[in-house]
Amino acid sequence: MEDKTPRAIRRRGFLFFSVGGLVALAAPSVLRAQESDSVRRNISSFRLHRWQDHFDALGKGILLSDTNTRVLQHWTADGEMRIYPTSVPKSDELTRRGYSEIVYKDEAPDWVPTPSMRERDPSLPDYVAPGPKNPLGVRAMHLTWQYYRIHGTGDTRKIGRRSSSGCIGLYNEHIIEVFDRTPIGTQVKLI
Repeated sequence: MEDKTPRAIRRRGFLFFSVGGLVALAAPSVLRAQESDSVRRNISSFRLHRWQDHFDALGKGILLSDTNTRVLQHWTADGEMRIYPTSVPKSDELTRRGYSEIVYKDEAPDWVPTPSMRERDPSLPDYVAPGPKNPLGVRAMHLTWQYYRIHGTGDTRKIGRRSSSGCIGLYNEHIIEVFDRTPIGTQVKLI
């Protein structure tokens, strides 16, 4: 006997059956995952902070970098807040936490490896001039702590990862925006 069901309906029926079958097969594992206490619910990849929980006043502005969630929150003096994904130090030994401030802004940073970087990797170049191969990207803001910067990077794979030797890195287009909106004396905290 010939099937007179239109071909489109037969395909929809097959698709419905196929998708329904996959859902039925996956349902037990989804239910087990929901019941498990060991499954971490990650509604958001980062947590927003209130500047008031860390500083007494906005002053010239605030940069708050959360090294666990890899996010920089930037408040301007008028209270506008923006969020940027960052790279953070590779390890806790390289991570400095606490209060600092912006003491110098470099529009065309050059790069020299720190003594501890040279110790970890003697093959590093002695100097990298400003430009596309510079590890500090297109802008850098120096903190009160020697060798620590908030800077750009041309290596976009580093953002969102533990990949730096101590600094906080941003996409080049983001560091330009933060750099332009951040005066010297802006308060900084790394948590």
